[in-house]
Amino acid sequence: QVQFVESGGGLVQPGGSLRLSCLVSGFPVSMYTMRWYRQASGKKRELVAQISTTGGSTYYADAVKSRFTISRDNAKNTLYLQMNSLKPEDTAVYLCTDVGATYWGQGTQVTVSS
Repeated sequence: QVQFVESGGGLVQPGGSLRLSCLVSGFPVSMYTMRWYRQASGKKRELVAQISTTGGSTYYADAVKSRFTISRDNAKNTLYLQMNSLKPEDTAVYLCTDVGATYWGQGTQVTVSS
C-alpha cells in the first residue's frame, strides 16, 4: 500500500520557519523526481518546489525562491521542505507527490499569522 504522509505544519508568526517532511512508504522514491505543492483556501493548487532523483537539480516557484529549500533522503524515503522567512501569503495546505502526480498525501496545514 502506497502512503505519502506529510508532517511538520503548524501556526507560525511572519518571518518564522518551519520544516515539512513527507514520509513515503510502498513507493520507490529514489527513482522519481518529487514535488511539493500547496493549496490555499479557495485557490488552485500550485507547484512550490521540485527535486530530481539525486537532489542535484531543483526548481522553485518565484514566490518562494530564496526562502524555501527542498531536499530528500532517499535512504529514508523522505522528502523535506525547509521554509524560512514565512509570509502570510504562504498559508496553505502543503502536499507532496511524485512528478507524475500519481500519489498524494493528505497534506499538512501551514498558517502564517501574527
